Amino acid sequence: MTEFVPVESLDPAKRLPLQFTAKRRGKAPRHLADLALAERRELVAEAGLPAFRAEQLSRHYFAHLTRDPDAMTDLPAAQRESLSDLLLPELVREVTALEADDGATIKTLWELFDGSRVESVLMAYPGRNTVCISSEVGCGMACPFCATGQMGLTRNLSTAEIVEQVRLAAAACADGTLTGEPTRLSNIVFMGMGEPLANFKAVMDAVRRLTDPAPEGFGISARSVVVSTVGLVPAIRKLQAAGIPVTLAVSLHAPDDELRDNLIPINSRWKVGELLDAAHDYFEATGRRVSIEYALIKDINDQAWRADLLARELNTRGRGWAHVNPIPLNPTPGSMWTASEPEVERKFVETLRAAGIRTTVRDTRGSDIDGACGQLAAAVLTEGRR
Repeated sequence: MTEFVPVESLDPAKRLPLQFTAKRRGKAPRHLADLALAERRELVAEAGLPAFRAEQLSRHYFAHLTRDPDAMTDLPAAQRESLSDLLLPELVREVTALEADDGATIKTLWELFDGSRVESVLMAYPGRNTVCISSEVGCGMACPFCATGQMGLTRNLSTAEIVEQVRLAAAACADGTLTGEPTRLSNIVFMGMGEPLANFKAVMDAVRRLTDPAPEGFGISARSVVVSTVGLVPAIRKLQAAGIPVTLAVSLHAPDDELRDNLIPINSRWKVGELLDAAHDYFEATGRRVSIEYALIKDINDQAWRADLLARELNTRGRGWAHVNPIPLNPTPGSMWTASEPEVERKFVETLRAAGIRTTVRDTRGSDIDGACGQLAAAVLTEGRR
């Protein structure tokens, strides 16, 4: 397992190159993942190169998972560097990576062009490989039990900064880094740092890059993409209107407004009833069962009567449209919040199942490597200040 490493102590070769640090106050460098294929072709043509080179470059990125010009042997040697500089700038650099679960979980802290840091987590399961990606630097939702929520929001990620996390995860699967043998990335969840629907345009453009076939994108099924939200009801409606049938995950964490107002501050704007109505409408429009995420917090939201209330709220809107995922809380170091006792968790789950609610306790990963989103970024930042 890798130790936490302050950036200042890294080997100079691993530090950010000059072109990263020189753009600290600007936008992320333009990247082909920010653009539709037609826009890539236009940009290449404007640079005086054959427009079809954009398609070749895109295929290397999305199908072959590389941005290394030397690997692009179908491109003229004299054009490789210029094309890469034009459309494949370096967007992220690894700061540190930690392994857990006998190598089946890899959590990586990335440094962006402006010095900001985000996390992604790559996880191997029987029959599938999943990456959990970030959509923002920090988060503006201010949920008190969440490490990222306590950071506040620094900025949104660009489309390409989101997509690059997926490419790097897919490459780690393909080269055997994750499982020890070549495999394929199959699932993407927007459950890392940030509130995805607060960065709606970049996230939706990223979803298109994930689901469009090469050379437009990675060609991953929309059914294998999960977009989470703490409850931005108007954005759920926009997601429904977009017509891309990803799975919607609602981070509910409490079925009653009195408690949820405290756990999820945005609940003061859109109450539980409004949120579940929007989620049910999403199911009706897409046919995709909604995931209800519920972090079980000791003595806060884990009472059996709250499980009963949650079941009634869901069943009032119909049967079979939602799947509840109770999640044993991965506590932030030094926090008052901690996971429920096993017996309490068991009773909560039994109550939901007795009411006919599909319920699966989420497999927690990486508890020994600051697995909750935002913990690694905070830990490395703290180490770097010592």
